[in-house]
Amino acid sequence: MKITDYRCFTVSTGWRNLTYLILETSEGILGYGEAHIVGKTHTVREYLKDIRHHIIGCEVYDIESLYQKLTLFDFGAPGQVVMTGLSLIEMACWDCIGKKARLPVYKLLGGEVNHRVRAYANGWYRVERIPDAFHAAAKAVIAKGYRALKFDPFGNGNLELSREEFLQSIQLIEAVHAAIQGKAELFIEMHGRFAPHQAVQIAKAIEHFSPGWIEEPCRPTDVAALRYVMDHTSIPIATGERLYSASAYNELFAGRLAHIIQPDISQCGGVLEVKKICSFAETHSMMVALHNVGGIIATTAGIHLMTTLRNAKMLEHFNDFTDESIKALGTPYPNVVDGFFLLPTGFGWGVELDYEGLEHQQPQMKDGVILDPGLNMYRNADWNKRSR
Repeated sequence: MKITDYRCFTVSTGWRNLTYLILETSEGILGYGEAHIVGKTHTVREYLKDIRHHIIGCEVYDIESLYQKLTLFDFGAPGQVVMTGLSLIEMACWDCIGKKARLPVYKLLGGEVNHRVRAYANGWYRVERIPDAFHAAAKAVIAKGYRALKFDPFGNGNLELSREEFLQSIQLIEAVHAAIQGKAELFIEMHGRFAPHQAVQIAKAIEHFSPGWIEEPCRPTDVAALRYVMDHTSIPIATGERLYSASAYNELFAGRLAHIIQPDISQCGGVLEVKKICSFAETHSMMVALHNVGGIIATTAGIHLMTTLRNAKMLEHFNDFTDESIKALGTPYPNVVDGFFLLPTGFGWGVELDYEGLEHQQPQMKDGVILDPGLNMYRNADWNKRSR
């Protein structure tokens, strides 16, 4: 089953662009991939044009060869753009393989370990940065059936917070903790904001809330800073969404500098490469909570992978609280039921895309270039409102 062509749609929601790739094959089977990349959507789309000579005519089964072509044969060291382009094609290949085999993808990746996957909510706090508003928003998450939620209360913090900002952030965490009343697990997102001493000060101020993790407390590639934070807090550390290859995890694993890793299958070379990373994490007794800011394909693919992992913890989910229209871009959407994603059914990903819906939410353009709105979270204190 050879690849004969591929095409892309990009959908804009005001704060993120989601790109969907449709892979065409010699047997008439279509495969779907999806990726999100901040600030470089147009670049990825153009890159996919550049590498057509590597892709057209290839067998969809040759995942390892595909990886080698895009990361070695063009000689330059691959970065986020290359790995995102690879992810789009690789995910679509798995969809085709599953459809041809008449099996769900998780059956091809080692089979079922988990009959359902824990979900946690993100994007739910699109409100004013005051305790009462965060408290009410958190209660709405619990009412929707979630048993875990994550948020970044730190405004536009960068390296250090002023004393006033520090106290305000802690008050927001207190308000959310009071709202969930032990009914849900609490995770604190730091977005790589802080100098290590500031991350530790924050961690000590919230340890009594027993958060499930603090995420990216320091710059993602500053392993010495991460070590300092780990040595000075009892709170588990989660990181990894901005590490885009297996080799990027080398120092993290060697130094045991995390308790939970968070690779993103749409930016880290696809499903098989992330499966390898997760398996190596297991040998270091680390759990996996895949980063997921995607729509129907990326979320479903994440569930397939998490279903097969012995060290699976939980999967992130935005689309119940921000840009719910994303859920209408295909069927069936993997809804969260009582805090869990259920096991996917159907062949491949088991999802069909709505092409009219993809056409309807076109991204903004300027001078022929796709615009990426982003969040500007290091300057805009109200970035948490996203497109609201």
